[in-house]
Amino acid sequence: MVTPLIRLRNTPTTARCAADLVGVNFKTATFYFHRLREIIAEEESNEEMDFGEFEVDESYFGGKRKGKRGRGAAGKVPVFGILKRGGKVYTQVIPNAKSKTLMPIIRKKVRPDSIVYSDALYSYNVLDVSEFKHFRINHSKLFADKLNHINGIENFWNQAKRHMKKFNGIPTKNFPLFLKECEWRFNTPSPRTQFRQLKQWVKKHMG
Repeated sequence: MVTPLIRLRNTPTTARCAADLVGVNFKTATFYFHRLREIIAEEESNEEMDFGEFEVDESYFGGKRKGKRGRGAAGKVPVFGILKRGGKVYTQVIPNAKSKTLMPIIRKKVRPDSIVYSDALYSYNVLDVSEFKHFRINHSKLFADKLNHINGIENFWNQAKRHMKKFNGIPTKNFPLFLKECEWRFNTPSPRTQFRQLKQWVKKHMG
């Protein structure tokens, strides 16, 4: 039963749609999809520290449309992301966007002397006196100035939010798994590679 469900991971198919296509109970499909997301989340989190040029940014998912928006938006899930230019993205759900929260994540994933691009959030001020070379872009003045931009990570946020909208609501406890799925899809855009990778991971974890 696992194989046909894995094949459906090549496209953004919901568990309900997969259950109908494959001919299994909805709860069975939901179980396998949840297990696959757990495997993806574990494997994606194993990426080691890297060196180069990185874009960092925070975003907010979910919540009601009314009320606050943007940073500090009530009812939304705060997420932090690090994108290596020409490479992969790393994401993590965070309790807040304070520097004491973000810096340990940056130091865990980015090697010293790397170049880090950010927006003007005050939490990134600490990067100016850190082991990294820091450049920031002020969106209120200029969106992009040559290499000084964070277009890559913002593109990822847009893709992730579009992908999650089709689920018509995601339980907060499962949100980190859906986020890691979006991260994996972004890092592995080829459906053929996705399928091959999932087969290898399933054998590793369930064999």
